[in-house]
Amino acid sequence: MSSIYILWDESHIWGLLVWRAIEAMQLPYRIVRGEEISQGLLSCKPPALLLVPGGNARLKSDALGDAGLDAVRAYVNSGGSYLGFCGGAGLGLTSADGLGLCPWGRAKFTDRMQHFVSGHIHTSIGTDISKAGHLVPDTLGDSPLVPVWWPARFAPEEGTDVEVLASYTTPGEDFWIADLPLGTLPPGTFNDWEALYDIKLRPTFLTGQPCVLSGTYGKGRYVLSYTHLETPDSPDANRWLAHIIHELTRSEACPDGLSAAHSAVPPWDLEHAPTVWNDPALVEAREIFDDIVTIGKNHCLFFQRNAWLIGWRAGIPGANLNNLYSAICSAVSSNPTEDALAYWNEISATFLEKLRLFHEGVKGYLLAERLAMTLSKTFPETVSRESLKNQRTALFGPPMASGGLYLDLLNIIDRVMYLLLPRQ
Repeated sequence: MSSIYILWDESHIWGLLVWRAIEAMQLPYRIVRGEEISQGLLSCKPPALLLVPGGNARLKSDALGDAGLDAVRAYVNSGGSYLGFCGGAGLGLTSADGLGLCPWGRAKFTDRMQHFVSGHIHTSIGTDISKAGHLVPDTLGDSPLVPVWWPARFAPEEGTDVEVLASYTTPGEDFWIADLPLGTLPPGTFNDWEALYDIKLRPTFLTGQPCVLSGTYGKGRYVLSYTHLETPDSPDANRWLAHIIHELTRSEACPDGLSAAHSAVPPWDLEHAPTVWNDPALVEAREIFDDIVTIGKNHCLFFQRNAWLIGWRAGIPGANLNNLYSAICSAVSSNPTEDALAYWNEISATFLEKLRLFHEGVKGYLLAERLAMTLSKTFPETVSRESLKNQRTALFGPPMASGGLYLDLLNIIDRVMYLLLPRQ
């Protein structure tokens, strides 16, 4: 039976979410990398579905290279199916580094704050989906509640065969803008802020924006979604994901498609994930990250957004820390494979040496951010923004990119996770 290929490159926490969802649904899958695709994997052993998780679309494109991008296009053109979430959706669009499966592009933000939205949001099902109506289950209802995690936006193009499966309507109860939980703001707050400070934070800019698309490319099909249907414990989203996979994997070779044994993705409690791979270096790594998270929470820089996600105050590199924390917790709670053991035994001493340096640096940086916050009203220049920026850059790399010790650690633990998961 054909299986689902999950493209691992540059996915990090979003790849882990997809992996957990497919595991929970008991669907056949394997983890693949761009290098394998560029060497002909999709033509030699075509999958029932190529699933591309979230992450940085440009870096995914780089990992595929020109040969890999051409191979994905050829696979879909010859009848294959492509499902992309967030960064994986962006990769499917038409741009300088995109696949061009969908003729639409990515819209630019008129205000950077428009990108900093997260949580569940109600959607409306498209009314003109004559070709793709089968991708929406009858049980979904008229206003499914689905999650977004800092999504980009589609740029519609007229005169194309793209069908909008769903558009945003109103925020759910757990919806945030940056580090502001909308549900806790008193009525009229946005009006007051707009009048006093001329800043528009209300999420009405999302209303009516398409969030799930479908279309054809040659003989194949694609679904691109800026909603994360693989999110744990999100019933509408998970049910829709199982249905989309079932429909996209139907083919002459597999007329019934791949059917999920379960449509629910269970909660993911990272903090209490069991220790299965009881390796001293990995256990120490987890303890170090537990300490970093505790320091951040104790000093009002981090908060528990949900069971699998640490929230962060605006300006703190929380997304980076979530990538590392989720990967280390996942590795510790997995049974080691021979390949993972061999790689870890070779690299663990280097990893721990870098991690201990990172630990000290991040503690100092977080406490400096806390001190700057405390002194911001009375002695605002005591801890300069330039000093904080330099500390952050040394640890995590420049803004909107990755570097420093963070990238070294991420590359190692990402390789460990790749070697822990099914690759055949």
